[in-house]
Amino acid sequence: MVANPTLLFPNGAEQATPATSERLLAVEHVNLEYRTRERIVRATHDVSFDVYGGDRFVLLGPSGCGKSTLLKAVAGFIQPTSGSISLEGVAVRGPGADRIVVFQEFDQLPPWKTVLQNVAFPLRVAKKLSRAEANERALHYLDKVGLASFANAYPHTLSGGMKQRVAIARALAMQPRVLLMDEPFAALDALTRRKMQEELLRLWEEVNFTLLFVTHSIEEALVVGNRILLLSPHPGRVRAELNSHQYSQDSFGCSDFQHSVARIHHLLFEQTEAV
Repeated sequence: MVANPTLLFPNGAEQATPATSERLLAVEHVNLEYRTRERIVRATHDVSFDVYGGDRFVLLGPSGCGKSTLLKAVAGFIQPTSGSISLEGVAVRGPGADRIVVFQEFDQLPPWKTVLQNVAFPLRVAKKLSRAEANERALHYLDKVGLASFANAYPHTLSGGMKQRVAIARALAMQPRVLLMDEPFAALDALTRRKMQEELLRLWEEVNFTLLFVTHSIEEALVVGNRILLLSPHPGRVRAELNSHQYSQDSFGCSDFQHSVARIHHLLFEQTEAV
């Protein structure tokens, strides 16, 4: 093992230890581009990583580094200009119920449907469940996020954090192979954000799902993730990969945690400026 197992570097360094030996998602040498009125912009350059069953895998980098674009590519919303993305050995060609996305926006719940209907409707459409079966599963996952008593409420009566919990319940109810989360807590106040991080980790312990999580917060990445991929400023390139399974929300004030925050910041920014 390396002397400091917290920071693990690419190009010959040891890789972060996966949660299980089953590789679910493989992203290999992916380049992503998008078009503006003036030109074609490269969002990521030659990005590769693997996600294993039970991982809490975090894509961490500054705004504009392509991490959300990568998540959309994994979801199947956009296609790489080169490279490949595969789930359980099958190439990703488009969206699917095996990959469900939770975004940061609070308006992802149709306002004319109750909380129960918001969670149950995708189950009836995608999973072909009966109304009774869909409602039963929806209530199960609403209970998991502590919102079973709000099943008949409408989204406009909920707080931002509660709406995100409904969105998470809806995603987990679909039982995806990988749950994709694009900065889901970024728009929340600090206290609610921390509470949602706690809830997410509790759900991971109970439900045992595989998570691919995007954030630009170093502290959130260390707490939420057990494996973290660092992406450079635009265009996103792999800077390093690290393990963070030793950290929890109790680690915030610890010197080792703050040292890791500082080292990651150096990897993301100072190292780039020196190039």
